[in-house]
Amino acid sequence: MAQALPKLFTFEEFIEWLPENTLKRYELHDGIIVEMPQPSGKHEKVTGFLAGEITVEY
Repeated sequence: MAQALPKLFTFEEFIEWLPENTLKRYELHDGIIVEMPQPSGKHEKVTGFLAGEITVEY
């Protein structure tokens, strides 16, 4: 059985492809678009803390 190779994206193509106003997060790894899970637990707390600190400094 033959398997097709995935299309590799450049950063510019990724930015054009990236959907707006979505709750899903995506990253580009070695030319492949990867859907990332939402942070949970300690990661979510750290993200919230950092967002608050950046907002206060801004």
